[in-house]
Amino acid sequence: MARGRGRGRGRGRARGRDETQDERADRMWSELIQEVRVAQTGVQILFGFLLTVVFTARYPQLSQTDRTIYIVTVVLGASATGALIGPVSFHRLVSGRRIKPQAVTWASRLTLAGLLLLLATMTSALLLILRVATHGDYVPWVVVGVVAWYLLCWFVLPLWVRLRHTTTDSRLTGWRE
Repeated sequence: MARGRGRGRGRGRARGRDETQDERADRMWSELIQEVRVAQTGVQILFGFLLTVVFTARYPQLSQTDRTIYIVTVVLGASATGALIGPVSFHRLVSGRRIKPQAVTWASRLTLAGLLLLLATMTSALLLILRVATHGDYVPWVVVGVVAWYLLCWFVLPLWVRLRHTTTDSRLTGWRE
């Protein structure tokens, strides 16, 4: 018998799929970890690069404002790294405790926090790089434009699709993917 076939839609069944709460948690965990891998790689590369900047010959020549932006960027990068690695640690510490649905919920929240911190890190890093590279008055406008693009790609479009294509029934029951 194929997985999920032949079983009734009794208690513990998620709407839209024939899977138990545990099966759903397993599927959602796998999907979340794949998403986290992409974000982790990017934030770790960016954070690693940021850590080296202070050791360059150019660092002492930065203005106090640029040094402050740098410090803020490093702290944001460290925070994003922590949040995006958090789901792996979370899973390891709660594994085998039969609380995977709750672990998935909290790991998802950490991932969203990590993405928001990554957005802030990239914004701050872009501001610093453009200030040092150009000293142009247009730099804030370029940064605002790029941040608007990130917001559109990362949040606005997905939320628009979610609202447009989510059924009223699933909105009312709180079903989330």
